[in-house]
Amino acid sequence: MLLDAATLSRIAGLKLRARAVVEGVLSGQHKSPHQGQSVEFAEHKEYAPGDELRHLDWKAFGKFDKYYVKRFEHETNLRAVMVVDTSGSMGFGTTGLSKLDVARVMAATLSHLLVRQQDAAGVALVAAGRFAEVPPRSAATHLQVVLGALETATAQGPTDLASAADTLAEKLPRRSLVCVFSDFFDEKQDALKRVLALRSRKHDVALFHLLDPAELLFPFEDPTLFVSMEDARQVEVNPREIRESYLEEFGRFLANTKDACRAADCDYELVRTDEPIDQALLRFLARRGGRL
Repeated sequence: MLLDAATLSRIAGLKLRARAVVEGVLSGQHKSPHQGQSVEFAEHKEYAPGDELRHLDWKAFGKFDKYYVKRFEHETNLRAVMVVDTSGSMGFGTTGLSKLDVARVMAATLSHLLVRQQDAAGVALVAAGRFAEVPPRSAATHLQVVLGALETATAQGPTDLASAADTLAEKLPRRSLVCVFSDFFDEKQDALKRVLALRSRKHDVALFHLLDPAELLFPFEDPTLFVSMEDARQVEVNPREIRESYLEEFGRFLANTKDACRAADCDYELVRTDEPIDQALLRFLARRGGRL
């Protein structure tokens, strides 16, 4: 099942969309890398709602008449934060889903996979003057909190990835997986550099560069009024006169972004909003050996 934008736009609700993409990813991997678990037994803990029922220790229940679950050394060995750009430009979309829609589905899917393998997932919704955070947790019930935050995210205001990166650098207490979902249309010259600087703090950084096909191909023909989605600027142009220069400039932007990621040893994934989301995630996982 290939879950492209047109297919996902017909599925109501982020939770159902994420679940559909999860199934696509897992079937695409044939054998899920998230099934494994360390056999290193660490300790018991009293059962709490959201704990895995398969880890209930029935011998302990028979002895103490209380529910206990086994904890393993493997548990919560990874903390991950899904950083979603919620600036105005992320609301652009010509394929049935906006860039923000795709970002939300991808972030929700990765969070689902992380919690499934008993790692901790959180989310940060960022734009100029805004930083809404759900700290990483590994409980299954926490996934609903992450999905709820993503569900309410709206695209508005200017981009400010630099400030978001600085805030994350202060908040993240130890090595984490930081997945950034953005179009990276930030006017600050050092914005990308400051995002990638998280790698120098020993974080594992992955950039998902979300772009609409209209931004990549510039298919406009007739005189068009282009209106900024982040401020009051607007300009009317003849697309045929500027297409060549636009594509040349945009090509440099893509190449520079990808080269900067490579130099900083960060993952880079270009994601078109009209492509199957499960396939984009499978490319990402394949480069990482099937693991998050």
